[in-house]
This record gives sequence, structure tokens and C-alpha cells, in this order.
Amino acid sequence: MSYYKIPSLEQYFKHYKKSVREPRKFWDKIAFENFSWYQKWDKVFDFDIEEAKFKWFVNAKVNITKNCIDRHLSKRGEKTAIIFEPNDPSEEALHITYNELYVRVAKMANVLQEQGVKKGDRVCIYLPMIPELSIAVLACARIGAIHSVVFAGFSSSALASRINDSDCKMVITSDGGFRGNKVINLKEIVDEALLNCSCVEKVLVVKRTNDSINMNEERDIFLQPLLDNALNSHIAEIMDAEDPLFILYTSGSTGKPKGMVHTIAGYMVYTAYTFKNVFNYEENDVYWCTADIGWITGHSYILYGPLLNGATTVMFEGIPSYPDFSRFWQVIEKHKVNQFYTAPTAIRALAKEKLDFVQKYQLNSLKVIGSVGEPINEEAWHWYNDHVGGKRCPIVDTWWQTETGGIMISPIPFITPTKPTYASLPLPGIQPVLMDELRNEIEGNQKTGSLCIKFPWPSMARTIWGDHQRYKETYFTAFPGKYFTGDGALRDEVGYYRITGRVDDVVIVSGHNLGTAPIEDAINEHPAVAESAIVGFPHEIKGNALYGYVILKEHGISRDKDNLTKEINQMISDQIGPIAKLDKIQFVEGLPKTRSGKIMRRILRKIAEGDINNFGDISTLLNPEIVEEIKNGKL
Repeated sequence: MSYYKIPSLEQYFKHYKKSVREPRKFWDKIAFENFSWYQKWDKVFDFDIEEAKFKWFVNAKVNITKNCIDRHLSKRGEKTAIIFEPNDPSEEALHITYNELYVRVAKMANVLQEQGVKKGDRVCIYLPMIPELSIAVLACARIGAIHSVVFAGFSSSALASRINDSDCKMVITSDGGFRGNKVINLKEIVDEALLNCSCVEKVLVVKRTNDSINMNEERDIFLQPLLDNALNSHIAEIMDAEDPLFILYTSGSTGKPKGMVHTIAGYMVYTAYTFKNVFNYEENDVYWCTADIGWITGHSYILYGPLLNGATTVMFEGIPSYPDFSRFWQVIEKHKVNQFYTAPTAIRALAKEKLDFVQKYQLNSLKVIGSVGEPINEEAWHWYNDHVGGKRCPIVDTWWQTETGGIMISPIPFITPTKPTYASLPLPGIQPVLMDELRNEIEGNQKTGSLCIKFPWPSMARTIWGDHQRYKETYFTAFPGKYFTGDGALRDEVGYYRITGRVDDVVIVSGHNLGTAPIEDAINEHPAVAESAIVGFPHEIKGNALYGYVILKEHGISRDKDNLTKEINQMISDQIGPIAKLDKIQFVEGLPKTRSGKIMRRILRKIAEGDINNFGDISTLLNPEIVEEIKNGKL
């Protein structure tokens, strides 16, 4: 029996039990039967949980790009690997076959080596969502360099801090990037960042916007002439299973961003396995994840997961609102997309618009639709199910993190019955547990607690770059012997998991533990409300009280705010109970969100508490200006 593809609910439970009882045999079989290795492992895994040290496929030799590209060439050489859909819909889409991808990655790998990049060197990639971004990532992996992709919307100071932290030798960027109707001068941002980075020796520059830019003759080189002269074949570097593949930064609540380190073999096996099962990918499907490769979702489920499975993956340069709010649906119809994976933030934003934007396009190619980045609220879930999935496409509401490398809890389409707002059941190999405040494991169902994982899995981050002690303290000290996710969860009567938000988003009001997500769900059902966020703030009688930040739909802006406040609290009282009513409501134009769509609640907490002078690291915010607007409009 193959464990790689789960064919039924009965088989899911068999696979799951096998993965828990005999994890070595389970992962050994998947890894051996489905990937190409230079040398097999001595042990499937080895770990010291007290020191937070983990190894998978110990002493195996492998190259991830051989598995993403080379092994597909004989059977799928002329199959499209990547569809590049540009920002401007009038610009022609680009189809890159696996044969073409091999040549482009080989040329880029040769260029990197000719420019002095060696195995183990760090390369910062600061590019828009253009093919060169995926080519650069794969070329780094091919020669054994460690890629550190920084989202091409970060400021120069955020970019500089990441370059310096990982001591990058090279930066790969472009003259600029298109984002909707804006042109962003990326090279100028890089130039500013490098005023404070002594480690960078060379900057390779892609031409995308063809705008005039400054070029430092001693450091900067246009990429295309180098590619034109490069050899079109390349022998992949033989890598150890535990060699670092990439560093990806995630914002900390305090201090500098954390450079999460993912290693090659475990990440390869797990992302490929989860992609195949969570999206039910079949040979001729077209798959589209709308994320940016600057985030873990893009690493795992635009590039590595799909390419490891020989899939066709869409890479989208644009935004959902340009040239209008029908862009997503136009792209799905154009490329006959079968699997679509996006964020609740995008779903809610599109749900606010006229249904005409969706209804004028044929979406019948869709088979599976997914959600990622935060828990999806019930109203958004139903809108997505009804108007995008046509009530026939299962929604895979996925829970995972930068640190986990791959999806951890998710329905398996056409197998796991779905339930709105529930990520449902853990994937094979993942052992979630709920923990109470006394660090005891909570038994039974219909319980809430802190979500931990009690056994290692292949794609877990191995460390924080340059600071293993911080890694150990952040993830393995709160609940010794377990990985602490930082999230709270509810386990329902059948064992389905619902993520209730960060544990620090559980507010204790008059002795009652109140998760913010159900309260927000209740508020968001009000016809005048577009979105909301709830935080706690100190209260001299209750201990904590609830503070709500509420964005109104256009027709709600002119409404009387006192009446709206009463109506919102009545809905909360009706759905959850009077204990969950808000003491304060502030109507705002927007919420501080990271570029991956998560609300940065610690900022909202500080404003609610009156602490408006120190917001910590806000480099990952999409809209930093909204912080000042909320702060100045505080009730």
C-alpha cells in the first residue's frame, strides 16, 4: 500500500494511525518510494527535544531541484511547469515548460557560481512576482546556496536588517515592480538598504519596468547579459539532508524578526506529500495559489510542493482589485484553474464588492478551493463556498505556520467532511494536543486550550538563524517536550480542530476565557460591518474588558454610531452571551495587517491599553499608516 495519496476516509484513519504508531516506517516508505536520492538515510529521524534539535533522513544525500525539475524531464518535459500571469491583463501570460525551466535554472545556477556564490552562502532575493524570482530560488537550491527571499514590499530598513542578520553575500533584485496601477522602484530601495550592509558583494538586477535606475559599477550587474552567455546545463550539487535550504523571516512580537531555517530533505518530503493530498492534485490540473513567494505559503505551495509533484502552478504578479475586482475570477476562467488557494483577507475584501464581478466568469473548472493565513470566519466561508465554489468544491481551510513548513491541519477534499470555520483533522504524521494553563494535556472533546504538537514532523523549522537559544525558548519552553504553536484551539465533539487565534487573543473577562474569533464572527454578521478585530484591555472590576475595532461597509459609514454600537453588542449577546459584549468600540478605516494578511493584534492591544509609544517591529505591516490613524482616532 502506498501512503503518498490518501484515497478515502477509511484509508485516512489507517494512514494516520500508522503515522503515529510507526512514524519511522511511515515516513521511510513515503520518502523512499516518491523521491530521487543520491544516498539513502541511515535513520529516518533523530531528535533531542530538550535541546530542540531535530534531524530527518539522517545522512541522506539529495538535491531538491533534481526532484522539482530533472526527474520530470523524461515524462513531463513539454508540460507547463509555471504559468506566469502578469500584473497587466493585456500583457501575454508566459508558459514555462519543465524543459525550459531546467535550462533557465541551469543558466542561473551557472551565473551564480561565476559570480562567486558557493554552497552555504546566503543570497537575498528581493524581486516582484516574476519568473526570475522562482528561477533564482531554484538556482540557489541547485548550487547549495541558502536563499533568503524578502517580500518586495518591505522597506529598506526591513530589507537591511534581514540581509545583515543572515550575512548575505549577494542580492538579486529588479529595476522595479508593478503592483496594480503602481510602479515600485525596487532598486532604489535596495540601494538605500545597502548603505547599511557591508556583507553584500554583488547585486544582480533584472529588468522588469525598464525605468532609469542607478547602477554602482563596482557592485551592480544587469542579469540578462550574464544569462545570455551562461551554459544551459548544470550538474546539481549533492547536498546533505540537513543542509539549510532557506531562511525566511517572520516578525516577532518583540525584538528583531526571526530567521526561520528550513532544511532540505524533510521539507521536500512533507511539502510534496501535503500538496498532493490537501489539493487532490491530478496530472493535468492547473493549480493557483495567490500568495507571494516572499512568504512561506509561496515557498511551499507555489514553488516547491507543486513542482515536486510535476504540477502546473500559476504565478500571479498582480493584485485582486486591478484593473477591477474581477481579476481573480478572470484568471481562473482564462487558465481553467482547478485548485485555488487564497487568504480570508482577500475573500472578505472581494465579498464586499458586487456579485457581478464573480458571476460574469465561468468558474466551473474549479475542483478544490482553499483558505490560508488566518482562521476564516463563517460569513466569508459561506460566500466563498456559494459564489466561488458553487457549493460543489470542498473548501480546505488549512492551518499551518512559517515554522511548520507545511500544512498541519486541513480537510482532505472529497474525503473529510467540511465544517465552516474548522480546519478539521490533522494530516498524517501530525499529533496535535490541547494543553491547559498548568501544562497538562487536555483529554476528550469539546475542549479548548493551547495548541501544541507532541511529536516532530519532517518539515519543521530547525532553528532561528544564528540564535538557537531563541528558537528553543520561543517554541519548546512553554510546554516542555512539545512544540508550542502560539495558537489556541477548540476541539469539537468529533475531534475537529478550530483555531481560535493566538493564545494571547484569548481574553479572560470576569473569569471567563473568551476567544476573540467567535466574537468577531458575530460582529461580522452585522450587515453594516465589513471586518472587525477584538482585543482585551485592563478593567478594574472585570480584570479585562473587550475593545472592538470595526470597519464598516460603505453603506454603514453614515449610520448613527451609538445605535450601531448597541446593535453590535446585541448580536454578540444573542450569539455568545452578555459576558462577551464590548466595553468599547472604535470605528476605523482599516486594521494593521502583515503582508500575509494577518492582523497585528499586539498593536491594537497597545492602543486599547493607552500604550501608544512603543509598537515594536512593524516592518511586516502592509499599511503602517493605519497605525497612526487608529492611534489618533482612539476613543
